[in-house]
Amino acid sequence: MNKDREFIQRRITRVVLVLLALMGVVVFRYAWLQLVQGSELAERMRYQVGHDYSVQSPRGTIVDRNGRELAVSTMTKSLFVDPNHVENPAQLAKDLSPLIDKPEADILEDIAVGGGFSWVKRRLEQSEYEAVRALIREKGYAVCLGFRDEAKRYYPNDVLAANVLGFVGTDDKGLDGIEQALDKYIKGEVTESFIYADTQERPILESIFTPHGYQGDRCKTIQLTIDSAIQFIVEQELDKAMAENDPVSIICIAMDPRTGEILAMANRPSYNPNRFWDYDQEVWKNKSVSYLYEPGSTFKAVVAGALLQEGIVAPNQPFDDPGYVMFSGKKIQNWNGASFGYVTFADVVKQSLNTGFAIFGYKLGAEKLIGYARLFGFGEPTGIELPGEEAGILYNPDEMVDSDIATMSIGQSIAVTPLQLIAAFCAVANDGILLKPHIVKSIKNANGSTYAETHVEEVRRTIDSATDKTLVGLLEQVVAAGGGGKASVRGYRVAGKTGTAQKVSEFGLGYDEGKYIASFCGFAPVENPQVALLVVIDEPYGSFYGGQIAAPVASRIFSQIFRYLRIEPSDAPLGLDSDEIGAEVGEGDASIHGLQQRERPREPEHKIESPKEEIAPEAARVPNFYGKSIREAARLANEAGVSFSAEGSGFAVSQSIGAGEIVDKGTTVKVQFSP
Repeated sequence: MNKDREFIQRRITRVVLVLLALMGVVVFRYAWLQLVQGSELAERMRYQVGHDYSVQSPRGTIVDRNGRELAVSTMTKSLFVDPNHVENPAQLAKDLSPLIDKPEADILEDIAVGGGFSWVKRRLEQSEYEAVRALIREKGYAVCLGFRDEAKRYYPNDVLAANVLGFVGTDDKGLDGIEQALDKYIKGEVTESFIYADTQERPILESIFTPHGYQGDRCKTIQLTIDSAIQFIVEQELDKAMAENDPVSIICIAMDPRTGEILAMANRPSYNPNRFWDYDQEVWKNKSVSYLYEPGSTFKAVVAGALLQEGIVAPNQPFDDPGYVMFSGKKIQNWNGASFGYVTFADVVKQSLNTGFAIFGYKLGAEKLIGYARLFGFGEPTGIELPGEEAGILYNPDEMVDSDIATMSIGQSIAVTPLQLIAAFCAVANDGILLKPHIVKSIKNANGSTYAETHVEEVRRTIDSATDKTLVGLLEQVVAAGGGGKASVRGYRVAGKTGTAQKVSEFGLGYDEGKYIASFCGFAPVENPQVALLVVIDEPYGSFYGGQIAAPVASRIFSQIFRYLRIEPSDAPLGLDSDEIGAEVGEGDASIHGLQQRERPREPEHKIESPKEEIAPEAARVPNFYGKSIREAARLANEAGVSFSAEGSGFAVSQSIGAGEIVDKGTTVKVQFSP
């Protein structure tokens, strides 16, 4: 019995010793692998199944004032190649080329870069990604081809607000517009991590628990002051104006004069930021802030405000118009080259008489003229949140001669940006207080909280409140009974000023013959201004007067915005629709140095107070025949109830009775036509 027990114990002892020996071997081997060969084996495993993994969060969204998306980002796959593991470059290029729409030669160049990484194509479309993924599985290209996640920028509305938004380059860098100006806020984040993955790049081991959907904390959402509906209205009308007038370009800005917020900002021609590379770089520019031009008669609103503020003139002050004046040997004349006789300063503004503004502006003097221009914001950037803004050009008053003062008083010898001009008109609409323009309403953090928010920012007072009210009344008369008549909207009180400026030569010497900039700038409703509007038409073909081609565009835009914003009609007597107003007075530009254009019909002397005069018994209103063919003129005369006598051929250049005058039905109007 004892012998059996001893035998069992000896066998147990042997087993234990064997197990201990085996355990020792295991421990020794483990220690050897971990302590001696650990680093080498870990590096081998990292090379075999490990991947450096870049996680990119999408770029922040840009939305309009109502939260509608204007620019968004989605995550896409980008294809890369590991040249060190490509066995047959020619075959790989041949297989890939039709799937990603890239020439084989270009793919071979990517492989020839060498090393362990080279991009083949960034930001694949989903169909391309699926096709390449299937190829990798079929041909076993996992050793040399792979994908990286990258954000791709989309502009869901294509051209809408393109010059405001800008676009993004291949490395998620904003290259123009808001994308560039606020790049540091909306740029996506890239974080580097290392994961273990199988041959299909699926995470294994502890990498399963590594987060791959990180959205980033830095990228923010930008909310603009732009209203996409108003932006669409503006761009639609600019497209029509491009077709009608065939200009080099058109610029339009809509602004809330009470807050300084930009409601719409558009250029034509423009581009699609989804494919910005297909367009000439010139159309990328936002001309609203970068284009410098002589404003012409639209600047007379500022001069009029300065004259009223300094007490140099009063609305009813009489003025004996000489027809032309001479300053420093330079001749400045009215739009028709003739005298308007005894008129008031209100008529000088309404009929945009160059003589009056030149004489009164000279009395104002260089120092005060430049001073008021600076008060209204000219000569310095507005500080809007957009790149590329120009400061404009103003004289040094000490260097101005008499002719410089006179020509600046009629809107020449000064260079402004469209944004500066509409900001100045907004000051007039806002009781004389200049506001800083804004196009960014707020910036939101990734978690939805507010990072920054813009508020109404007063810059300074330009003129006294009482003076401003007088100026507004004069500008309202420009639209109600003067050269801005075609900017009117039935039922609403609109104030504004037209302009027709000669275009400065691109070489900076004088003016380009036959090249003009037509414009209108104004605001409405006068009793409670809610919308200010600027339309600038550069080098239109055919008719080039601001009152003829820019004012109607403004009228159509105003009308649609009023309906969209549900702005009630004014309590004052209804105005006339733009297509019912034929009166067109000269705008005073393009008349310096003896330059005189084709004769145009003279503005009626009286003021039409109410549309009731249109339907007075046995009376008719004389149409505006200017620029019309004989057939068109005959149709207008027949519709108006007047007789028509044509002299010459071509297009109407003058008429015996001024446009808009009330005459007896059947009265004969002689119209002169010229080729």
